[in-house]
Amino acid sequence: MKKLEYIRKPILLLIFLCINGLSIAQHSNKLTATLDVESKTFNIQQEIIYENNSKDTLGFIYFNDWANAYANKNTALAKRFSEEFKKGLHLAKDEERGNTKITSTVDDNYQGLDWEYAPGRDIIKINLNHPLPPKESAKIFITYKVKLPSDKFTTYGYDNRGGYYLKDWYLTPAVYDGEWHLYSNKNLEDLYTDMANTSIELIIPQNLFAVSNFHELGKNQEGDIQHVYFQGINQKSGEIIIRPSKQFVKHVTPEITIFTDLQSTKYDEISSGISINRVAKYIYENLGDFPHKQLLVSELDYNKDPLYGINQLPSFIRPYEEQFQFEMKFLKTALNSFIKETMFLDPRNEKWVTDAILNYLMIGFVEEYYPDQKLLGKLSSIWGVRNFHLAKMNFNEQYPLLHMLSARRNIDQSLTTPNDSLVKFNQKIANRYKAGLGLAYLADYTGKEHVDRSVKEFYINYRLKPTTAADFKFIVVENSDKDINWFFDEYVSTTQKIDFKIKKVRKMEDSLVVILKNKEGTNVPISLFGIKNDTVVSNYWFTDITDQQAFRIPKNGEDRLVLNYDQTIPEFNQRDNWKSLNGFFSSNKKLKFQFFKDAEDPYYNQIFYVPVLGFNKYDGLSPGMRLHNKTLLERPFVFDLAPTYAPNEKTFVGYGKFNFRKYHGKSGLYVTNYSLRGSTSHFQENSRYSTVSPSIGFGWRPSNLLLNKREALIFRSISVFRDIDPNLQSLGLETDPDYNVFNAKYYNTHNNIINYLSWSVDAQYSDKFTKLAYELEYRKLFENNRQFNLRFFAGKFLRNETAGSTDFFSFSLDRPTDYLFDYEYLGRSEGSGIYSQQIIVAEGGFKSKLENPFANDWMATVNTSVNIWRWIEVYGDLGFVKNKGLKERFVYDSGIRLNLLTDYFELYFPLYSNNGWEISQPQYDQKIRFVITFSPRTLTGLFTRKWF
Repeated sequence: MKKLEYIRKPILLLIFLCINGLSIAQHSNKLTATLDVESKTFNIQQEIIYENNSKDTLGFIYFNDWANAYANKNTALAKRFSEEFKKGLHLAKDEERGNTKITSTVDDNYQGLDWEYAPGRDIIKINLNHPLPPKESAKIFITYKVKLPSDKFTTYGYDNRGGYYLKDWYLTPAVYDGEWHLYSNKNLEDLYTDMANTSIELIIPQNLFAVSNFHELGKNQEGDIQHVYFQGINQKSGEIIIRPSKQFVKHVTPEITIFTDLQSTKYDEISSGISINRVAKYIYENLGDFPHKQLLVSELDYNKDPLYGINQLPSFIRPYEEQFQFEMKFLKTALNSFIKETMFLDPRNEKWVTDAILNYLMIGFVEEYYPDQKLLGKLSSIWGVRNFHLAKMNFNEQYPLLHMLSARRNIDQSLTTPNDSLVKFNQKIANRYKAGLGLAYLADYTGKEHVDRSVKEFYINYRLKPTTAADFKFIVVENSDKDINWFFDEYVSTTQKIDFKIKKVRKMEDSLVVILKNKEGTNVPISLFGIKNDTVVSNYWFTDITDQQAFRIPKNGEDRLVLNYDQTIPEFNQRDNWKSLNGFFSSNKKLKFQFFKDAEDPYYNQIFYVPVLGFNKYDGLSPGMRLHNKTLLERPFVFDLAPTYAPNEKTFVGYGKFNFRKYHGKSGLYVTNYSLRGSTSHFQENSRYSTVSPSIGFGWRPSNLLLNKREALIFRSISVFRDIDPNLQSLGLETDPDYNVFNAKYYNTHNNIINYLSWSVDAQYSDKFTKLAYELEYRKLFENNRQFNLRFFAGKFLRNETAGSTDFFSFSLDRPTDYLFDYEYLGRSEGSGIYSQQIIVAEGGFKSKLENPFANDWMATVNTSVNIWRWIEVYGDLGFVKNKGLKERFVYDSGIRLNLLTDYFELYFPLYSNNGWEISQPQYDQKIRFVITFSPRTLTGLFTRKWF
């Protein structure tokens, strides 16, 4: 006899039918899904009753088949990964991929239905045998297999511990509201499907445990197989987590029943339960009842959408108390699941509404329960850290900080931008924070009770109903006693910056006349605070300042006036937000020297210092101090000075940079850079070079920021001054020591991990020569995982008065002389030894050292390589070298390339060239070439490129 806790299958099926029968004008799903452990496949039989709730007669129906997004390298998901420089899915083995194999599609008369995939390969179009009129239903039976992908791509699928995470794994109807909303899987958590009543019979081995966002009706066992029954009423898609051990705990709170596996090793079970109760109560008070049987709050969901920032540091250096850390983690994951299960907005085009509600409630939770929480937590009180402005910032100040990180880089996008058109940093962080911060800004202006009421009213009125951002706007506007159209017209719908300044303050007998300047013209309210001894003594809001306006306020003993003192407004620049009332000298900002880097402190002129250590063969290890004004947020004007001491030469070397950046817009000609750079170092023993280079650069980009396409045009003048040891004679030293070169260069780059294309045109003019050069670089990652690299270079002297006397300005096959001092040579004048083996792939791009490698007339070369196994490649170079008075010469080389990290760390082993079989020649170890990069900025760009 079966155990009493098991419910017999016939009874459960009867319950399914009864519950499904209660639905009116609602799609219905009945699934039987059987797991094949060996093949990681679910065999699914699905019955779909599609209700046509539109006004149109339908001849076909679209269904989301997001499981098939992992099928090959041409799906929308694979293309999205390539935009983010992820090649895991592209390089995956067949057994690691997921797919859907449909074996049968019939209607209720058991007549076959034709179907086809939409271009993204994860949406199916099923053609009906008979037109479906409004308010009528069609029944479709589909038999198919879903091969689960490895969870290493998106965390969905199977893991290597015998577990399975099923999300968006079966066919669901796409939304039709007069037009079909067909959204491919792009790993954005935004499946758009209609509400449905869904019954799932899950057939899995008896040693596995399953939990779902759907209600579990029961289960029974037949031998070593178990049948688990789940039911979802008015829900979107069933999410199921299957594991070899029971890890989810059921928490029954007065407000909601929660299943969760979130835990903290340093936070005991009783304390966790108390925290879960607090979070559940907070959500209930601010939103309302949860209309389903249970809420699933999983670690997997948290990992997909974590608390970004220092919360992600390893646990042994995490700066927050365990209670705060656990509650914030649980709150974010619970709110995310709560809103997804109840609010049915378009998740791709109107996601800003749910982002605003979620992050507004996150901000409110901290204000209510942790008002004194610092952004750096316990680190804020540590000696050496506590003096940083970042350490003094409250936890909620991270919202404007991270939003402004995007805005200051001019990559911010409006909140109404479709979810799949956002760059990753905006999609994951900046736009979400801006949305929540916007509601907090609105609450500060209109009164918190108005916004709180609007959020709750919107939830109660529209939960489990199709809704739009317009519905949210209507409720918010109706609940406000002020004009707040600016919030939707300016803040939400545009990327216009908010930036005010106090231009002037005039003291009257009993009042102050304050002249405020709107620097960007964005018509939004601005707050003004009166401060006395760091205490707020007055607070005002001013509106309709489109340019400049004067306001009279009463005197209250203020010693400072500060705009946006509480930081609730995401203002672009706060460095000019205050005025001292104690005289001219007290109004000047004090100079503040700080170690390393910090957040921007609007009340100080910050200068940062950090020890640096430079190196080249002639200077040796050169310690020094770098001084700069670069804060965590990008600034228009930046200076960067780094004097260092060269012990080998017993003198000072280093560099200095001054740069002003002006952004013009989001696309087209979007930026202009004005720069002045200078440097000095040694290029040989007792021989110094110094350069001074003013420049102006223009940048272009497309309106679609995801394309990673950029164009640039740079004009610069390079003045070189050399102090040459007269006792030394080496390459190029017979030329005049000082020279000037005017350089114009155009770049066009399309950066993509599958197809990379970059080309440039370079023109140089001096009193001794005029030359032109063209360079093209192309990389292609094929479907068989072979990567092909091609580089082409062609250079021609239009005039060369140094031909025959020196090759210092000539084109070079393998090691350019770098007379403009652009390259980071460790030993730029070396002709032998380890330093001479460093290669910077420029000009000819050859790896072998050939005789007479210079060209004083023209040069054309091709460099190619293709991988034979992972990062091991074979390379080949060929070209022509032409010197004046001589016939052009054909050159070639070949070898093995270890492409350990493209452009950052590579090794080249020559095999065969014009020199013959190099591998058999003496001193082969001196023929090996290497590429190495030490620049921190270059290396960090490798990891941040997928975010920006």
